[in-house]
Amino acid sequence: MDKSAIIEFSNTVRDKLNAEIQNRAANYGIFPQEIHTVEEHGDSVVINGKVFNAHIKHQRSQLVKQVKDKGYEQLMDEVTYTWFNRLIALKFMEMNGCLPDQIRVFTSTDPKKPEPDLLTNALNLDFLNLDRDFILDLKAENQDEELYKHLILKLCNYLNDTMPFLFEKIEDYTELLFPDKLLHTGSVLQDLNSKIPDEDWHEVEIIGWIYQDYIAPKKDKVFADLKKNIKISKENIPAVTQLFTPHWIVRYLVENSLGRLWMLNRPESRLVDRMEYYIEPEKPETDFLKINSPEELKICDPACGSGHMLVYAFDLLYAIYEEEGYLPSEIPELILTHNLFGIEIDRRAGELAGFALTMKARGKDRHFFRKQVQPNICMLENVAFEEGELNAYIDFIGTFSPMTIELLYSSLPRQITLVLLSVRLQRMYRPSGTFWNRKTFPETYPFFQLIRKS
Repeated sequence: MDKSAIIEFSNTVRDKLNAEIQNRAANYGIFPQEIHTVEEHGDSVVINGKVFNAHIKHQRSQLVKQVKDKGYEQLMDEVTYTWFNRLIALKFMEMNGCLPDQIRVFTSTDPKKPEPDLLTNALNLDFLNLDRDFILDLKAENQDEELYKHLILKLCNYLNDTMPFLFEKIEDYTELLFPDKLLHTGSVLQDLNSKIPDEDWHEVEIIGWIYQDYIAPKKDKVFADLKKNIKISKENIPAVTQLFTPHWIVRYLVENSLGRLWMLNRPESRLVDRMEYYIEPEKPETDFLKINSPEELKICDPACGSGHMLVYAFDLLYAIYEEEGYLPSEIPELILTHNLFGIEIDRRAGELAGFALTMKARGKDRHFFRKQVQPNICMLENVAFEEGELNAYIDFIGTFSPMTIELLYSSLPRQITLVLLSVRLQRMYRPSGTFWNRKTFPETYPFFQLIRKS
């Protein structure tokens, strides 16, 4: 894999996309320092002297609200990576024949034709349920850019059924900010087709490497800011806490955890022949988790990033299922349903982890998309309370008696009960400063000791 080409690709496409998306925002009167007003005229609106169809009014209102809530720069970054992820996914699927009718989104089967097959065959894309008259009108008016944009948006919405975590329905402000002039010389489209060698697109690990290089400048900037005593904001935590594990370390970790457990349960297994970094036990072991079938194997990466660890675990699991005599057509679904789990705080990386696993499954079963199976990637989100909400919550929990909490302890998960007790303690300390002692609260004092120790 050409790592230098991937670095150049990520930097070029990211910067071009970001600039184009900011240009699109400016087109609708939205700038870093100001937002222009909209003049309404029946079925049209006027912004900066330009006339638009009135149907964009709601989308623009959404966009303005997001800018005010998140800030201009953060929102532009979010929309940039949203379209970056989608375009990368479409490129990978195109290069690996995973799209319906094996349609080419960015290239042509005819090397003499500069326009992509998606555009050339617009009238034959039955799976998209297109408005034929609308397509013919755009073609008659030579609006190729508008038609191409329309087709990509339709394709993304079509893929929502298969991968909703990556291809969310595009009916909001992100549609307004879709990159313009993709068919022009020097566009992002040309970079998608030329920067990375075609053969590298056949390795699913390229998704992780592309993302690593995508976030590298932000990571460098945040660390530079730290030297100036500028704290890391919550929006930048995902970028600065990601460390991409080299493949040999991934193999070592997976082979000596998943692989080791399977070998302990199946000493005669030939899985060992494919595990280059596996270290065999020096002495026979008897104290280990007993596994009766491959479905009982559970692998969770609590900081899965773009899925490098899970992707290799998929390969070992596939070999295990094969060895146990499962049908090749059922194995991918079983792995994604029963075996692999990931947790991630960075939505962008989590989306790509889900995509990488889906592509691994599709690579083994070309009918996999029909099964509507979703990878088990949990993307953690911030939970925030307004000050009044939090105080009301504390006041409510604070009314629980020690006996109530002790009763809950026997019927609720231990962690939840400890949270209740923690809040109860805050309620006790805040108004009166009462100390939670054994004499006053004999029933719940042991739980208090647990919290204090933790």
